[in-house]
This record gives sequence, C-alpha cells and structure tokens, in this order.
Amino acid sequence: MSQVVLILYYSRHGATQAMANSIALGVEKSGLEARLRCVPEVSNNIANDQHSVPHSGDPYVVKQDLEDCCALALGSPTRFGNMAAPLKYFLDDTSAQWLAGTLENKPACVFTSTSSMHGGQETTLLTMMIPLLHHGMVLCGLPYSNPELHTTLTGGSPYGATHLAQGDNKNKLSTDEQKLCVAQGQRLAKLAAKLDT
Repeated sequence: MSQVVLILYYSRHGATQAMANSIALGVEKSGLEARLRCVPEVSNNIANDQHSVPHSGDPYVVKQDLEDCCALALGSPTRFGNMAAPLKYFLDDTSAQWLAGTLENKPACVFTSTSSMHGGQETTLLTMMIPLLHHGMVLCGLPYSNPELHTTLTGGSPYGATHLAQGDNKNKLSTDEQKLCVAQGQRLAKLAAKLDT
C-alpha cells in the first residue's frame, strides 16, 4: 500500500491552507505521510500566464499525485455554497483517472472555510463529495465521538472539518477547529490503513 495521503486544496487568504496543515498533522500522527498540494489560480484574463511553480507555499498538484496516494483530503474555501473554481477546474480534468479507476476504493474527506457563519459550509462539503463519489472513493466525515462537534462555536461539521474565517482570514483556526482538522486527518489515515488490500 502507498503510505501517502494527498491533501489537495485551494486557498486564497490562507485559512484553507491552515486547515490542510492541521489535517496533515493528524495524518502524520497516524503514521502515514501527508503530501500537501495546491492548485493554481484560474483567470478570466486569457493573456495571463500562470507560473508553473507557486511563488510560495505548497507545490501544485500533478495527476501522478492521485496515482500515488492511498487517500485524499480535498479542501476549498466556499464560493456561493460550492468549491472554488480553481479546484473544480482541476477536478474537471481528471477524466483519464476516472476511466482508469485511479481513485476507486480510496478513502476521502472534504474540508472548507467560509467568511461568515452561514456562508454555505455544509453545501460546499456536500457538493465537493459529488466528484469523489463519481471517482469511486469511500467518503468519511467526522463522527460525533469528537467532543468538539458538540461544543464548537466556530467551525465543525459531521460532513467534514470547517472553519469560520471572518473575511480575509481575520480569524485563525479556533482550538475546536484545529482539533477537528487533526481528528479528520487521523480518521482518514486510519481508514486508508484498514482499506488497504
């Protein structure tokens, strides 16, 4: 079995990246390797050229990362109750991996951040699951055995880890949000080990 959990995300102001880092911590606490990857911006200006390497942060994802992983954590800020266009753009170009069954039977989870309490966290998580189901992945959320789901006043959902950023990442991850991200990473890694065939 591959020992690599791919944590693939898009982050505009750093909140989703902070969540990805906490999920990676949970993955590594469970003994697997976390591979953090992001996607480039999408521009409506066709004259804009995208750099092949990001100026800072994690490297851009390549299709081989999907082949190499034993599990996937997919994260995006909320855009009108759905994932952001850069992440959707990448997923829309994975037909070859879908036809080959590259992600079939691998566990996956989703995570998101929003700028307001009712900014569409749960609809974003649910709609992010749809392409993963088409790829044949096994989805996992966060069970209520995580006590933070009962007490959080910020982010947190049984559908996946969430964060309330309040605009341009004015809020850092709360203690509850951070614990839920770590728990999400641990659960994903444990399921990857159990599903290894």
